[in-house]
Amino acid sequence: MNAKLDSTVTTRPVTRQTFDEVLVPTYAPAAMVPVRASGLDLWDQNGKHYLDFTSGIAVTALGHCNPVIVEALTRQANTLWHLGNGYTNEPVLRLGLALTEATFADRAFFCNSGAEANEAALKLARKHAHAKFGEHKSRIVSCFSSFHGRTLFTVSVGGQSKYTEGFEPLPPAIDHIEYNNIESARAAIGDDVCAVIVEPIQGEGGVLPGDKAFLQELRNLCDKTGAVLIFDEVQSGMGRTGHLFAYQGYGITPDILTSAKALGNGYPVAAMLTTNELAASLGVGSHGTTYGGNPLAATVALTVLDTINQPAFLARVKEASAKMVAMLEGLTKDYPAILSTVRGSGLLLGVVVADAWKGKSKDIQKAAEAQGLMVLIAGTDVVRFAPALVVTDAQIAEAERLLRAALDSLAA
Repeated sequence: MNAKLDSTVTTRPVTRQTFDEVLVPTYAPAAMVPVRASGLDLWDQNGKHYLDFTSGIAVTALGHCNPVIVEALTRQANTLWHLGNGYTNEPVLRLGLALTEATFADRAFFCNSGAEANEAALKLARKHAHAKFGEHKSRIVSCFSSFHGRTLFTVSVGGQSKYTEGFEPLPPAIDHIEYNNIESARAAIGDDVCAVIVEPIQGEGGVLPGDKAFLQELRNLCDKTGAVLIFDEVQSGMGRTGHLFAYQGYGITPDILTSAKALGNGYPVAAMLTTNELAASLGVGSHGTTYGGNPLAATVALTVLDTINQPAFLARVKEASAKMVAMLEGLTKDYPAILSTVRGSGLLLGVVVADAWKGKSKDIQKAAEAQGLMVLIAGTDVVRFAPALVVTDAQIAEAERLLRAALDSLAA
């Protein structure tokens, strides 16, 4: 029988092995399969409980199945789902107003993912430069070890060759500099540069915060050369650092900002924010996306924004961050043979492994998972923590207990 016509196919039992049988092997997921979650609590197919300190790679910032978001999505799902781009809708108009009033931006473009937001930002930068200065001004400068998405354009802009191997030829006129290296920036950013794109905190590159002097020099060089400064806040934005966006903590304003991940708390939505002057370069028909800014996505994002962008909420993120940092620094002191230094900002934190554990951050992640704690890695040398921003003191204490058990198992 043709499986595509078998009415039982959608109800058959599935396991981790099913992934290997039917999905394109672009990932190597964990052996356990999550089936249910609430807040920071998660359960797999076997009923085992996990404490989730990943939030889907800094996505479910308000926790799994947050009731306020569930209510907003359900209400909108019973009202209006989708419209073509020949129409606008009330939720996206409200979201655009809220984001522009909360940031430096005058205009917003909505899409579905961080890669799409960065693609839009880079296209806008080139379009603006071509119109204002001429086609010679087209070079893009990014940083080594950065990550800006998986489209051919954004993966080329990201400074990690492992993600571009086999996809050549790559888009031209893209150069990379060393992160936090001012002299490297000065040598690379000339009059032919249309855009400089940077993460205020490198996530995939090792949870490395940008030095304020480095980011300020990028701003100065862009002002000097007429280049556009793009802050990729896909991971660092939406309250993750204790500010709505990280640029606000630095006091350095970009020309374009991209947001995704936590903007929808797991519902696919992203935004590119910019100024009136730049936005004018993307006229009718010059760019678009089918699902971007549909009523469902916009309703969820507006609810997330309303929840996070409150002084008390952001203050609690900073408080939880201080407790997390103290906890992790305590672990580095007690397990110096495995863990080295703590770095990051807010609730985007990383622990660099000790020399003897270089290249083995995945082993630490697996040991934590065995104890019932979900954590991330950032390359082979950093264990990354990005819990939901609603994490409690009790959950931080529980994470410490589970981490200590995991480290004890590795030390033994």
